[in-house]
Amino acid sequence: MRSGAGKFKQLRHFTAVTTLALGLVACAGAPLRSASKTSASPQPLARLTVVTPDADHDVLAQLLAGEMALTRTDLKAASGHYDKAMALSNDPQVAERAAGLAIAVHDGAAAQRALDRWQALGAKPAAMAQARAQLALDRGDATEARRQLELLIGSGDKDAWRQFGRVLVGARDQAQAARLLEALATPQRLPGDAHAWLAMSELGDQFGRHAYAVQIADAAMRHFKSAETYAWAAQMKFKDGDHDGARALLQKALAKDPQNAQLRLAYAGMLSQAGDYAGASRLLAHGPQNADIYAMRAGLAAHERDDKALASLYQELQKAPPEVRESSAYLLGQLAEMQHREAEALAWYDQVGDADEHAFDADLRSAMILHAQGKRADAHELLGQLQLAYLDQPAQLRQAWQADAELYLREQNYAKAEAAFSRALQVVPDDPGLLYGRGLAYAEAGQIDQAVQDFQHLLKIKPGDVDASNALGYTLADANRDLPEAERLIRAARAAKPDDPAIADSWGWLQYRKGNLEQAAQTLRNAWLARKDADVGVHLGEVLWKQGHQQDAQRVFDEVRKLDPHNVALQETLKRLHP
Repeated sequence: MRSGAGKFKQLRHFTAVTTLALGLVACAGAPLRSASKTSASPQPLARLTVVTPDADHDVLAQLLAGEMALTRTDLKAASGHYDKAMALSNDPQVAERAAGLAIAVHDGAAAQRALDRWQALGAKPAAMAQARAQLALDRGDATEARRQLELLIGSGDKDAWRQFGRVLVGARDQAQAARLLEALATPQRLPGDAHAWLAMSELGDQFGRHAYAVQIADAAMRHFKSAETYAWAAQMKFKDGDHDGARALLQKALAKDPQNAQLRLAYAGMLSQAGDYAGASRLLAHGPQNADIYAMRAGLAAHERDDKALASLYQELQKAPPEVRESSAYLLGQLAEMQHREAEALAWYDQVGDADEHAFDADLRSAMILHAQGKRADAHELLGQLQLAYLDQPAQLRQAWQADAELYLREQNYAKAEAAFSRALQVVPDDPGLLYGRGLAYAEAGQIDQAVQDFQHLLKIKPGDVDASNALGYTLADANRDLPEAERLIRAARAAKPDDPAIADSWGWLQYRKGNLEQAAQTLRNAWLARKDADVGVHLGEVLWKQGHQQDAQRVFDEVRKLDPHNVALQETLKRLHP
């Protein structure tokens, strides 16, 4: 399990710094005392009184209060404290921070005060124009925003166009920002920097001004003829449905920079989207490799179900440079699992770093492997640790709960499965997956009323859901109650998924309950041949037995015993048939 100790270290560090700062404030407010009350000749300093300002007039106190408010994401309070600090300070950075916070909370008056103060303290022209443009856009004043943006891009500042983009991205009125983009970021005005052209084209596309984005992309390609401009123009063509044109431009991009991994990935992505998975794989297999390329190669091989390619890729990746292996630990674990090398997979998953985006998935997969190895207690312990570690991340927490409950279902420990599902549903009420799982646990435990209630509730949330309809229909049929309703539900599920063996099993078992033994046997035999599922086999065996075909039934039961030696349904059925 991954430790959260780093978070606590940060908190302790912050507390220590804050305590020290507050201590300094307290020391500044403490009057100096003489060394001795009985001194015959008191020194002049002994009579000195240090005047300490109150909090409203103490710059340091206001700055600390502002930063504390920011840690709580209370922007309004932080803006108020920085407004006071700015008036007391001669530091232009304090005024700049005050202006930014005031604009963020849409306090126009405070923003204007801070901007005037910042300018008086010597703000750079480009930074001032950027801030005044932000304020103008916040007020909806397009004329003033344009004037300030023109000052910004005419300032000669090396970051002017980056600042220009930031102003427009943060605008409240995106349509207004888009109009300013088209008016000001023209080929005639843009600088001799390809990145600026591409950024403006991408921003236009983000604003929904696709024609403008294409215009700038094409102009950048003609003007610079660089790999990156060809690549971006290719993306625009691909988006417009011109796949051939996009591939042609990407080929030009790769000719300019054949070692560029991102270009190869982009080109491979286009090839795969067009259905040329083999071409994409060949492209990626040649040239320098990195973690992203290995991941895409693995995805392509998995899509094609090419086990030989996956095995070869696993061997190749194990010989990759250490930094590539380290960032590919989760992928290596997946590849090892695909080849049934569970011990190796566990070792790779254990190497997935805490900061890796796959850290949770690695632990989840480790729990599944441990359970499959028969280490049930270890698996549940790991899932319990995940539930504690991800309390503040609902998506991962829900997965950990559901995995824990489903493992109990596999163990046929229905009481613990129901408890785990119920615990999760207290936090994520009405979750369809959790309701479905708990309904199964109730049904397997013989708590039919509770199972029916969960499945019916699920169908209210997701009317017509095929799996829920089948589960409720089967539960009613198995309990031999409300068979007309069971038939309606299973018939609907069968119409939606006519080739699903699980639904066929439900239909066959319903026919058995209704006394239609021949139809039941035929349906269950087809389901058994389609997928050797233990529960289907138990049902088929019972129907054959009732038909008087005891030898055929016994052969099926023997096959079920090989599939699942501890199958509870088989044991109960044999007790009924051999009283």
